[in-house]
Amino acid sequence: MKIHFLYASILLLSLHSCRTKSAGESTLVHYQGDESFSVILGGTTVGHLKTHTTCDTVFIDYDYKNNGRGPTMKETIILNKEGFPVEWDIKGNTTFGNAVDEQYTFNGSSASWTDATGSDSKTTNKALWYVNQSGSPYAAILTARSLLKSPDLSAEVLPAGKLQLIEMEKINFSLDSAVVSLRTYALSGADLNPSYFIADEEQRLFAVISPRFVIVREGFEAKEKELRAYAENYSTERFETLQQQYAHRYGKKVRIARVKIFDPKTLSLTQLSSVLVDGDRIVGIDGPDVRGEDEVLIDGAGGTLVAGMYEMHAHTGDEDAILNLLAGITSFRDMGNDNEVLDDLVKKIDEGILAGPRIHRLGFIEGKSEYNANNGIIVSSQQEALAAVDRYHEKGFYGVKLYNSMNGDWAPAIVKRAHGYGMFVCGHVPAFSNAKAMLRAGFDEMTHINQTMLGWVLTPEEDTRTLLRLTALKRLPELNLQSAKVQETLNLFKQHHTAMDPTLAIHEVLLKARNGEVWEGTKDYIDHMPPNTQRGFKVALANVESPEEDEAYQKAYEKIVETLKIMKEQGIFIVPGTDLGGAFFYHRELELYQQLGYSPAELIRLATYDMARYLGDEDLGSLAPGQLADFFLIPGNPVEDLKAIKTISMVSRGGTFYYPEEIYPSFGIQPFTASPVVKE
Repeated sequence: MKIHFLYASILLLSLHSCRTKSAGESTLVHYQGDESFSVILGGTTVGHLKTHTTCDTVFIDYDYKNNGRGPTMKETIILNKEGFPVEWDIKGNTTFGNAVDEQYTFNGSSASWTDATGSDSKTTNKALWYVNQSGSPYAAILTARSLLKSPDLSAEVLPAGKLQLIEMEKINFSLDSAVVSLRTYALSGADLNPSYFIADEEQRLFAVISPRFVIVREGFEAKEKELRAYAENYSTERFETLQQQYAHRYGKKVRIARVKIFDPKTLSLTQLSSVLVDGDRIVGIDGPDVRGEDEVLIDGAGGTLVAGMYEMHAHTGDEDAILNLLAGITSFRDMGNDNEVLDDLVKKIDEGILAGPRIHRLGFIEGKSEYNANNGIIVSSQQEALAAVDRYHEKGFYGVKLYNSMNGDWAPAIVKRAHGYGMFVCGHVPAFSNAKAMLRAGFDEMTHINQTMLGWVLTPEEDTRTLLRLTALKRLPELNLQSAKVQETLNLFKQHHTAMDPTLAIHEVLLKARNGEVWEGTKDYIDHMPPNTQRGFKVALANVESPEEDEAYQKAYEKIVETLKIMKEQGIFIVPGTDLGGAFFYHRELELYQQLGYSPAELIRLATYDMARYLGDEDLGSLAPGQLADFFLIPGNPVEDLKAIKTISMVSRGGTFYYPEEIYPSFGIQPFTASPVVKE
């Protein structure tokens, strides 16, 4: 029998497993041997998942790389005869390089585990499924084989929570003359959203599927697009159902009474008022006790009404769309996506089939290389890049975003072509270039503060298409921000009126998160999240190998904040976005900007009125008659305390009303505040 793994310890462990397995038929007796799967992202094979099963032991090799990064994992799982894990070992590195050494053991009377958050145990006389923190998706099929034996296809799991398996449908796939009979499944309960996978009639894994990412049995790679379509359909069905259940379209005028309104021009709250909505627009602002005939009345109870906010660094998906809406974000700027997926999503949001923000699309243009991201349009020459600009213009995108593997020498021609169409241009600093070159090329906005700052600490030959664009930030503490090279770059920002999209919240996580410690930006809401989501908020992204590295990363973050503070003081326009999915992280992004010298009121204006004007949305960003009815209601006063925006009780997106208290439980989220009283 061929074994994929070349280290001797695996063979010894497998022999030990065969000798010590429980009496009775092995749960894996029909699943011996090797399986191979391809990892496909954006239509490109980027890695593999390989398994070798012998006796009751499964060995897993999982590795893929996209955009110069990705996980590398080796797993060993020993199951008992009922199919539950009794030993589980996971070693490797996460996407951003954090070292993984995760173990789980069940000894007959207790279960114990160690992951990046620390060690824990539970007394139990029966084996349970353990939801791993860092392992491969192959665990889905092993878990499913157990859940299929449960009367309700569910089970309590460790460290906490309950998994639920749902059979979606039976399908057939053909390859040459062979037909494979398959079943699709949804597995939910551990995280905010279900995961989807496909098994054959023998309960062997066939594929793990999502709208953008597929792991499929070797030989069936050509079916990748069809497989993604199944995931897209299941995700859409889930969110269409939520829209049908929880989107309130009252069919008559709606008055939100007894509210104070945030005024971006005065940076203050009005006296108590009422806001009248008819259709998708605000048609009147009156006194707090004004009542009209045949109106739905929403009692604001003295709370604050704020115009919908803008998440300016999004990569839109179904789940991001609705969770951002519930967080008061009614407009997105999408910074790069699978264009077909995004087109379909925008159409369904605009038609009211799905809940989500209004979306401004930037066309993603990436250069082809061994490190390229698999998104948008990938090009191999300047001519292809210019053709990509033409295509995005024809499709109605408002601008383009250039990425890491792009040849920086093409930037001036790309900018000229885009500006000729009246299109906006932003992006990363292409590898082997620097921010000064992109500013001189005419970028309207620089993306990610580290992309600019790396040019001050790297040598010309260093390659930022790899994790170096994170690890090199350790050099920032020694940087003199008054040096000529720094001041030259800042002057170019001002001369060209170029904005900065810093994504500060992601830098806080990258540089300050440590294993076992709750991410600072999640402390206000982590207890409201599902169990596995909570675990994720206690894991470092970077691999911090020494106290010296720890200190360097911490001080690098401080240097980034200092740089942004100087930028703000010098009048460089700051654009708030997260690249972390927005929603609760967007609240954190704004919160962090207080370190730059913004007041809470200035930040509310920045997130609403200023961004609407920046994108040319004249009928959004404030609350006045004639404006689109995009706003949210909070009990507190965000002018006094910015954290008030974290307790949203109601959101209107174009006159369709949503109450987070109703919807959050569908994601396993404990609501933050009660819904207002509504009288229809």
